[in-house]
Amino acid sequence: MSDFFAHETAVIDEGCQIGTGTKIWHFSHLMTGCILGEKCNIGQNVVISPKVVLGKNVKVQNNVSIYEGVTCDDDVFLGPSMVFTNVINPRSAVNRKNEYLRTHVGKGASIGANATIVCGHNIGQYAFIGAGAVVTKEVPDYALVVGNPARQMGWMSEFGQRLQFDAENIAVCEESGEKYKIENNKVSKI
Repeated sequence: MSDFFAHETAVIDEGCQIGTGTKIWHFSHLMTGCILGEKCNIGQNVVISPKVVLGKNVKVQNNVSIYEGVTCDDDVFLGPSMVFTNVINPRSAVNRKNEYLRTHVGKGASIGANATIVCGHNIGQYAFIGAGAVVTKEVPDYALVVGNPARQMGWMSEFGQRLQFDAENIAVCEESGEKYKIENNKVSKI
């Protein structure tokens, strides 16, 4: 008896590490060598490639493919049909498996539905990528980015609320009451 749930249509290759309390839903495929932390939720029709590492409590919505080279820290949200790439210049007739670029998604980050993350660009902790955004460069901690190409439009709290900084560079999350400071275009919780 396993300590995770997998729907009967899910395909789990030998050699996967799956944390306690994780749920894997319809028609998803976990490939040899992937690592999933505790209490992850893997939606319908998800593919997780070899060497992918997901932390604890990662939510992967339907129709997401997570390719080799991607790592996600704890509490990451990957929205429906969002996309990671792993090669900058793919060609069907050219094998570039030795050129996979790494992409790291920091703790608590959210990536919206249908967003595309071009490989080799990391997403900072608690960053918020809007639906449909195309990320073509690094995203700082707590940044809110939207559009194609994605541009920073502001800052988000750990609770997913937009931060408004006052004249002293302090913002308060409307939901949690937690305070944040901005210095040198970097946000930190205080």
